[in-house]
Amino acid sequence: MSLRQDTTRLTDPRTGVQRQEIPVGDAHTVAGAAARARQAQPAWAALTPARRSRLLLRLADSIEDHADEYVAAERAGTGKPEAEARGEVEQSADVLRFFAGALRTGTSPAAGHLLPGRESWVRWEPLGVVAAIVPWNYPFLMTMWRAAPALAAGNTVVVKPAETTPDSALTLGRYCEEILGPGVLTVVPGDRETGRLLVGTPVDAVAFTGSTAGGLDVVRRAGLRRVSLELGGNGPAVVLPDADEDTYRALVQACTYNAGQSCASPARVITLRENYEEVVEGLAKAMAARSAGPDFGPLNNPDQAARYDRVLESSAAGVRHVGDIATRPGEAGGYWRPGQILADLPSQDPAVQEEIFGPVLTVQAVAGHDEAVAMANGVPQALGASVWSASVDTALALAGSLDAGEVWVNCHLEQTPELPHGGRRGSGHGTDLSVLALSDYQRPKTVTVRRPGPER
Repeated sequence: MSLRQDTTRLTDPRTGVQRQEIPVGDAHTVAGAAARARQAQPAWAALTPARRSRLLLRLADSIEDHADEYVAAERAGTGKPEAEARGEVEQSADVLRFFAGALRTGTSPAAGHLLPGRESWVRWEPLGVVAAIVPWNYPFLMTMWRAAPALAAGNTVVVKPAETTPDSALTLGRYCEEILGPGVLTVVPGDRETGRLLVGTPVDAVAFTGSTAGGLDVVRRAGLRRVSLELGGNGPAVVLPDADEDTYRALVQACTYNAGQSCASPARVITLRENYEEVVEGLAKAMAARSAGPDFGPLNNPDQAARYDRVLESSAAGVRHVGDIATRPGEAGGYWRPGQILADLPSQDPAVQEEIFGPVLTVQAVAGHDEAVAMANGVPQALGASVWSASVDTALALAGSLDAGEVWVNCHLEQTPELPHGGRRGSGHGTDLSVLALSDYQRPKTVTVRRPGPER
């Protein structure tokens, strides 16, 4: 088989200008990375939990010590504002610290005398080599969401960052080589074909975050191997008439964070008919106060900008409130798009049915709570959702009826390593964050020993 010798051109999304060119991982590169990970895995898994934890904590220290380097790398590929990029680097170190501690906790069923004359216990063992294929919206944070629990569980990891945003993962790879040892975490930059090659290598599991189409392709190629999928969302936000006035500011802020390029972002606002006009007006006012440029960054790449344009142009929304773009000199060629509030649109409108993955909120009205739940659950994705109401009982009842892996009440897009995050239905399966994520990268082995002497 001939090996590709391609390169990929990396662009600054703030300007649209090419910033560098790097090699694309070919079959030889991918096979070599997987082989190094395979070679390193037994020794990494053999470390005591205390020793492995200490090394991961040392890596977290290194991330904080070199935060400026990571921030610059993250901004280069994403165009994120300084505060967003720095906050995500800090969150990444925190995720690593959490799993460095979590690996030392016991999550097995209780051991003991469970069968006559026998003693039994459960060993949790690593899967082996994990392929982590991560997206461009949170390049460093999503790398850590996947790599940290996998490493903590005793696996080695091969990371394939998104084609447009390899910078922070490559930075991490260099420090991991020094701190964790050769082959424990290897980074292979490349395009979609590089990812397919990685799934096709003899890795033991695949952790994929990306589109539904990409996730289905991974499943077809992975076969019987363990697969964890986080495939995006089209999150509903149910706003009831008694919701606080700050609801509109909070929803718009969550919708425009990272230019709306967050799988769990609010996307579809659902109201009752009695508060529909108030909600549209409140969201429009809040969106008018946020501008692309000073308040949130650009879309990541030309394809994503074209997707935003296509969906917005095909929408039949009768009401559109469009925010501002206030870019700096030299940024006119970047992938900047304004925030928008769309209302008076049919239930099958493309802006409702498709995940725009941009700073856009649609607003729809329903007759009552049951219809609101049905509309909220009426799209294929089921990742994040929120309910906004002054009544705790009402909000909790609605939250229990929403089919989503994560539901917020009177807030949205707030996460911590202690709480699990994961999707349902079209949003995939598997768990990111919390001690539950460790089980995605481990397999149980029951050991039963016959005790000497008469059986009881």
